[in-house]
Amino acid sequence: MLTNKRKKRKVLFLCTGNSCRSQMAEGLLRHLSEGRLEACSAGLAPKEHIHPLAIKVMEEIGIDISGQKPKRVGTYLGKETISFVITVCSKAEESCPRIWPGLAEANRLYWPFTDPAEAEGTEEETMTVFRQVRDQLKEKISEWLNSHKFEKR
Repeated sequence: MLTNKRKKRKVLFLCTGNSCRSQMAEGLLRHLSEGRLEACSAGLAPKEHIHPLAIKVMEEIGIDISGQKPKRVGTYLGKETISFVITVCSKAEESCPRIWPGLAEANRLYWPFTDPAEAEGTEEETMTVFRQVRDQLKEKISEWLNSHKFEKR
């Protein structure tokens, strides 16, 4: 019996440190796409760990990203087929490789978001910034998914 097992389209979120925005985006896309897409993230200069407040604000909405790890962009560049590259910070957009093997230019997107790791103030004030960025990412990803109508494979 022949089966048509095509790989899911892979979406790569890029950031500088791969510790906050891109990690939250990866978790959100994995959750919101309901298996239609494969989510991953990487950074140009990845931190050692995901920011603990990113993990905390994602837990607030029932998404566990505690098992994700920061990765270098070289983990994917030229080694994996990427369908969409979405850069979520201006530093990464400026330094990101312009050519991705097999990637159409229309599938390279730039969605700049504030870096919540740079927030200052009390823990609650910082948490507020992390929540705002999380909610903005969720809204943007939801809009993008709805506009593309990706099918389950």
